[in-house]
Formats: sequence, C-alpha cells, structure tokens
Amino acid sequence: MGFEAIVRPANKAAGKAGLFELPSLAVSVVTYATNLPDLAQTLVSLERAVGYAKNLEVLGSARLFFIDNGPGDVWRHQLQDILADANRSGRFDTMELLSGHGNIGYGAGHNLAIRRNVCDFHLILNPDVLLAENALLQALAFMAAHPDAGLLTPAVVDGLGNRQYLCKRYPAVLDLLLRGFAPSFFKQLFKKRLDRYELRDLLGDAVVWDMPIVSGCFMLFRRSVLTQVQGFSPAYFLYFEDFDISLRTARVARTAYVPTVRITHFGGHAAKKGRRHIGMFLRSAFTFFNQHGWKWV
Repeated sequence: MGFEAIVRPANKAAGKAGLFELPSLAVSVVTYATNLPDLAQTLVSLERAVGYAKNLEVLGSARLFFIDNGPGDVWRHQLQDILADANRSGRFDTMELLSGHGNIGYGAGHNLAIRRNVCDFHLILNPDVLLAENALLQALAFMAAHPDAGLLTPAVVDGLGNRQYLCKRYPAVLDLLLRGFAPSFFKQLFKKRLDRYELRDLLGDAVVWDMPIVSGCFMLFRRSVLTQVQGFSPAYFLYFEDFDISLRTARVARTAYVPTVRITHFGGHAAKKGRRHIGMFLRSAFTFFNQHGWKWV
C-alpha cells in the first residue's frame, strides 16, 4: 500500500484565553467508484465546516484521510485532482491519499486511517454527505461540554430536505426484510413497527442519548473510544459495520444524537443497487446476528 501526503505545519492555536490547546480532528473518507461531482461537493462542504470551526476557535488542526479502494490507476489520478482542489484554502493541516491496497471494504478502509490518526477526534464520513457550515462547530462544542459522549450522530435530511431516520433500535430479521425489500404498500401495513425501529418516537429537535445503533454516514468518535473498540470489525466487508461498531461502542461510552449538527445524505438503499449488493447485505446481516444475537420478529 502506498500513500501520498500534503503536509502543512500543525496548527498550535490555543483557546481564546491562551490556556489550552484546541482539539484536533481527523476525517476519513472511503471511496470506490464514487460519483466524482458528488464527492467534490462533499469535500467543499467539509472544507467550509472545518474553516468555520477554526475561525470560531473550536477546532485547532484538521487532518483528512482519503482512502482509495479503487478501481484502478485512472480512478486514483482523478481522486488526486479532487483532493488537491479540496484544500486550496489550506484549511486542512495534513491530507493523505491512501491507495494501492485494492478494494478491502468500507470498515477496513477506515481502519487504515484510524491506525494512523493521532488527533483527539475522528470523523467517519461518507462521500455522499453535505455538512452544514456549522456542523463541526456544533459537534465539537457538544463533545467538549459532554466528556461522557464517545460517539456523536447528527440530524440527517435527504436531497429533498426530508428528515432521514438513520438511528435504530436493535433490529429483528423482519424489520430488515420489511425496510429493505418490501413494496411500499406492504410497508404501510407495518408502519407503526418500522417507525418504532427507526426511533421516530424519539428523534426530533432535542438531544437523545444512548441509541443502540447509528448510521455510518457520519460518526464522530473520540479517538480514545475508537481505539478502545479497535475500530471497525474485519468481519464486515460492506453493510452492518456501523451496526456492529455502534453496539461495541455503547459498551464503553455513551452515544448522542445531536440535532444541531445537520447533514444532508444522498446514499443508502442496498436493495436498489442490484444483486451483488443484496448478496453482500444478506451475508453481513447473517454475520451481525451470529455475533450479536438473532431476533426474528
């Protein structure tokens, strides 16, 4: 595996009173044949959020890890161009493109960055997410005020501005089959059940603590907690790695849903991506239930 880095001197800025050093943040983004215009927009929004948090002295230094799971050298060269464009303002103190390892999976890709991270916080970010300008400021301020919080998850909307309910209760097999594969008219028969699974009775405009499962599209960890749970499990190539790490994190720290942290998410829907993704989804579901316990209905 090779990597390329763009390095600037570390930001040693202290707080307004000059009595403490501001927290540092690493962000890792894993790509595989990602839509390049969408990815460029994700990085623009991330750069703005980093700059906003730095300008208001909530964030000291920021490090970006870009993990290239493929496919091929042509793809890597395109990613290099996007990465260079993403930091023309110099808001990231260090940028690294990790490549040459092939398609090792979503969690394993992030683990490459997790092992290299020495920052106070680590943000797991999908390449199809747009951050509100103040998202990182709100997130880091919350983590500073709540030292018992080890993992933060945001309020999420889709591309049309509709709220997405990505936090979950522990799933039953029936929940996954209904949510992922049932036709719309059939889902309506189980609406109350699916609403409960998606925590619609809890998630609104107030902070909610200790959700069992949060989405992997945006997961802000304290690095100490992420190190304690040893990152993502190698048992998952794609799908359910966020379910697994959520449950393992809950054993050592608290998880918080913080609605003042706002993002837009364009992804999901494994069942709409073809047979290969359905197969990966089902294999990962089997692994998840074998590890954490089967619940059928």
